[in-house]
Amino acid sequence: MATERPGGTPLRSRAATWLLTAAILGSGVAFLDGSVVNVALPAIGRDVGGDLSVLQWVLDAYLLTLSALLLLGGALGDRYGRRRVFTLGLIVFTAASLGCGLAPTAEALIVARLVQGVGGALLVPGSLALINSTIRHDDRGQAIGRWAGMTGVATAVGPFLGGWLVDAVSWRWVFFINLPIALAALLALRRVTETRNPDLGGAPDLLGAAAITAGLAGSVYALIELPSSGWTAITTTALVVGIGGLVAFPVVESRVRAPLLPLELFRSAQFTGANLTTLTVYSALGGALFLLTLQLQQSLGYSALEAGVATLPITAMMLLLSGRIGALAQRIGARAPMTVGPIVCGAGLALLTWAVPGSTYLGGVLPGVVVFGLGLSITVAPLTAAVLGAVDEHHAGVASGVNNALSRMAGLIAIAVLPLLAGLSGTEAGAALGAGFGRAMLISAGVCAAGGVLAFLTVRESARTEPTALPALNHGCGDPHLLDRRRPRPT
Repeated sequence: MATERPGGTPLRSRAATWLLTAAILGSGVAFLDGSVVNVALPAIGRDVGGDLSVLQWVLDAYLLTLSALLLLGGALGDRYGRRRVFTLGLIVFTAASLGCGLAPTAEALIVARLVQGVGGALLVPGSLALINSTIRHDDRGQAIGRWAGMTGVATAVGPFLGGWLVDAVSWRWVFFINLPIALAALLALRRVTETRNPDLGGAPDLLGAAAITAGLAGSVYALIELPSSGWTAITTTALVVGIGGLVAFPVVESRVRAPLLPLELFRSAQFTGANLTTLTVYSALGGALFLLTLQLQQSLGYSALEAGVATLPITAMMLLLSGRIGALAQRIGARAPMTVGPIVCGAGLALLTWAVPGSTYLGGVLPGVVVFGLGLSITVAPLTAAVLGAVDEHHAGVASGVNNALSRMAGLIAIAVLPLLAGLSGTEAGAALGAGFGRAMLISAGVCAAGGVLAFLTVRESARTEPTALPALNHGCGDPHLLDRRRPRPT
């Protein structure tokens, strides 16, 4: 098994072509899946039955295992071989996708989504880890640029493709489409050289992974099921296990030799504040997009394809503006855009309260979508730069992974909590959301704006960024592919 080589593989070589093909297809299938499932939710609800909690679990089952095991997946790749773990993740993800497409019941679909999240946790960290450990340093930025462009396309076409598949064939093809893409990635992986980190030894932090998984699983189960089931033995036990796991996790991390989450990172007020901003912005994003998709189809009568197209301006603005905002943050620092961006996002979510039955797309939906997309474009690149600027270069990879995991965890929590706070729990699948949708958008708007206040209070005004080739972050479920390619300049 090879280790990281000082020279690396030239980008123009055949080996690099195979590597980029495998990385783009492998990560692209995960990003595509994230952007197509949202538009399929109403069709899934009509087919498998149940109330809103079933649709919550269709999204949260995947996010639960993905967010809990994401850091572990990266650690396993570093220890045991990045290509090996990436391949295993791709196989698990693909098998679970087949299970999702064939699922005869809601319960079977949710179990398959849990397994799909396990595969994603092994798969997602691996694509850029393979590029970073294999491609020659001078070519790495260009390689990541190609990776980002192609996977960004996968995310952008997701709503079109998902909506068309749901309307023309069946929601099941939202999952079946993963199979040929994954097969092509597996064939390309046969030509990719293995790499690992030779300096890592000992066992990975399995106890920490178990604690955070139990904590998230128990808490999310209780939050989703309590409104409809009440205080049963199962929901009470789940809540106790969830709280116990969340309390135990930092205790475990403070005592193990190689923790998934080094707690000393949080001694930096900027690191803590930037990650809290991530938590607020992406909880608002995950919860709002989940309910907006349902509102468009179940309350406003949009088809699946029309609902997918309706949110496309968010993706388009991210692709067009993120690089320019990143360049601006390089000159003026991260604090100002991180303060303004979440507040603009909040204004966009507040405008989405106009998306009610009887409204037009231009008058009720587009203003909120455009303003929210603008705010997200202002926020993302400076936010990631602020996270990385709070740590030394030795911890850049860990800091990036923590921020990535938190963004997914934010969506997980929001999808469980927001319907409860807005009075939507127990809504039958396919039913209009009513006044609860407006309440949910206003709650999300307030949470998002609070992130801007946190950024103002915690991010250093003098923080600067400079271009480099760093791992990209893909945040949340069904949200645009977000790429940051800036590293903070040491201060």
